[in-house]
Amino acid sequence: MSFPPRILLLGAHPDDAEYHAGGLLTRYRKELDATVKIISLTDGAAGHHERSPEELRERRQVESANAGKVIGAEYVNWDLPDAELEPTLENRMRVITEIRSFRPDLVLTHRLCDYHPDHRATAQLVQDASYLVTVPNVLPEVPPLFNDPVILYMPDLFTRPAPLRPDLVLDMGEQVDSIVAMLACHRTQVFEWLPYEGGILDQVPEDENAKLEWLRGWFHEQVAKRANRFRDALVANYGDEQGQAVKFCEAYEVSEYASPMDEERRAKLWPF
Repeated sequence: MSFPPRILLLGAHPDDAEYHAGGLLTRYRKELDATVKIISLTDGAAGHHERSPEELRERRQVESANAGKVIGAEYVNWDLPDAELEPTLENRMRVITEIRSFRPDLVLTHRLCDYHPDHRATAQLVQDASYLVTVPNVLPEVPPLFNDPVILYMPDLFTRPAPLRPDLVLDMGEQVDSIVAMLACHRTQVFEWLPYEGGILDQVPEDENAKLEWLRGWFHEQVAKRANRFRDALVANYGDEQGQAVKFCEAYEVSEYASPMDEERRAKLWPF
């Protein structure tokens, strides 16, 4: 395993990475000097109530690149249509190519238990690629990996058919500023589309500084739910006093379909 580690996040949409895993990505960059690459498999062109797909596609690539700069990570959006992602053989080969080419120690992605079809398709693509990245006769033009990477499922609060198992938990209270700064780069989403969907567009301030404070409050409200859901795991990890005090956390489930998080890998990939 290389060190500093190489981290690849395969998400469905621009802004999925920072919302679900922004704290961990920030800590990897700032504390371990990890190489971090963030990919949105879709172009993000569906997520708006006013802007055209053509305009949105172009804007969201710029927004993603700017978000990556906040922590010093590469952030790109693929050209697959938003809201139309499917776990096809063609897309599977593209994911295999990316994993083999980047050679990550760790891959972060969605779970199959999710409300959004693009999230589920991304999870299926990564699961289907996880073993095949080691098979030489699959996509022989791209050199295979000897060992597949560890795969972690990003935090979510869904319960059916199965809730996320919090194998790893992270107090990310000190990383909230970084996460909010990354999210703020996705202006078409956090200041336009998501407030519109939530029926609170009229609450978004005009002033730029006030916008950031509003976004911080919105994010606090959203993420506080995680700490309550994963409180038992936080207490088990940090002890009763510290675990009970955690306000903002991320929790990850280790995929059973890829390399295990054994003691050696845990020491290198999770020294937090």
